[in-house]
Amino acid sequence: MDSDWDTVTIHPGVPRPTDVETYDDHRIAMSFAITGLRAPGIRILNPGCVSKTFPEFFTVLRRLTAGA
Repeated sequence: MDSDWDTVTIHPGVPRPTDVETYDDHRIAMSFAITGLRAPGIRILNPGCVSKTFPEFFTVLRRLTAGA
């Protein structure tokens, strides 16, 4: 992964189990929650940070994926 002060470039690969530090950024928590739907073992360390923009995010995500 290459980064600059305002960009990030992600090169293709297979996601591996990991703990994800959100740095209190709801976008990181939300994006890795979606990634975790297909990549087992993704654990978000501060899922509560989504409350600043979408407090119901994980409830809605569970509803959307129920029975999937």
